[in-house]
Amino acid sequence: LQAMSDNEQDWLALRPQEPSPSQCCGSGCKPCIYDVYEKELAQWERAKAMQDKSLLLGKKEQSNNSELNPDTFTAFSVSSVEQLTEDTYQYKFELPGNSSLQLSLGQHIVLRGVVNGLEVQRAYTPISPRNAEGYFEVLIKCYEAGLMSKYIKTWKRGDVVFWRGPFGGFPYQPNKHGELLMLASGTGLAPMIPILQSITDDEEDETFVTLVGCFPTFDKIYLKPLLQDLARYWNIRIFYVLSQETSLEKLPWSYQENTYTGRLSEDLMKTIVNSCRRRPFVLICGSSAFSEDMSRYLKAAGVEENSYFVF
Repeated sequence: LQAMSDNEQDWLALRPQEPSPSQCCGSGCKPCIYDVYEKELAQWERAKAMQDKSLLLGKKEQSNNSELNPDTFTAFSVSSVEQLTEDTYQYKFELPGNSSLQLSLGQHIVLRGVVNGLEVQRAYTPISPRNAEGYFEVLIKCYEAGLMSKYIKTWKRGDVVFWRGPFGGFPYQPNKHGELLMLASGTGLAPMIPILQSITDDEEDETFVTLVGCFPTFDKIYLKPLLQDLARYWNIRIFYVLSQETSLEKLPWSYQENTYTGRLSEDLMKTIVNSCRRRPFVLICGSSAFSEDMSRYLKAAGVEENSYFVF
């Protein structure tokens, strides 16, 4: 009997653990962490019924071959940390050899962190060009009380962190839309950058783009040099909406004519939509409150629901 219960305990120890709500990043990943759990549980039940532990091999392992995978977490090492604003950082991760992540445009990847013994998962969108070789970069805003932020703030060069993916994404095709209107709040800029770069890198792609970046102040605009470079292309326009700036006079003159103070309102949305050179297809990325406001304003500006995509 003792042997029997030892065997039972062995099997119980191998049973996959049900994820806690903090482990789900809420971004609608396929497979979600809960899907992965269901699959592992079914695998465990099958193995237990057949009393064959070898059926579990490969179950829990993490991959160290730096091939991104939606089902298991893969280790990547941090190669640089750059602080962009008081609370936002750009992290660069190494890819072996000259490999690249091979993401579709606007796809996100999920980070796993353990804080105070609690596992947390969050989704982030790499901002490096799709064909970047040997590295990828992620823009992350750290929040004072955020669990994941606590973990991220400890990162330094050489640390190993775990990602899985890719998920989601916007199925972008060159020249499919006459004009893309991108509405981004804060780090919502991240999925827009690879799409912008793919348009400017492709001489055959004549899509017009109007990017509207919403930030609190001028100092909190991320990636200014990159955005300024992109704005030099004939088909790219960039506007800034700064909610906490009261006057444009203190801004560099090159920003004054394409910056608005206050919030992105229904009236301003109408002005921007009407200034588009072609009927725009709209991409939205920001908090859920931002996305809801934008959907409402777009409707008021006559943009149909099937003409926008929310990241």
